[in-house]
Amino acid sequence: MEIKAKMPSTVDAIKVAAGQAVKKGDVLCVLEAMKMKNPMPSPIDGTVVSISAEVGARLKPGALIMVVE
Repeated sequence: MEIKAKMPSTVDAIKVAAGQAVKKGDVLCVLEAMKMKNPMPSPIDGTVVSISAEVGARLKPGALIMVVE
């Protein structure tokens, strides 16, 4: 499952690593938008396959952050 930015934002923190197992609800990353920090929870149980964004990156809506399968 692709985890994408929902609004223009900046990556404040990446809380997982590629290959890491995650449970539904675990925080994958934190995005900052309009001076608010928004944790991005995992929508499924799975494993982080890849991470496409890095801390400090500016994201447009729909930008791929990571893939969890």
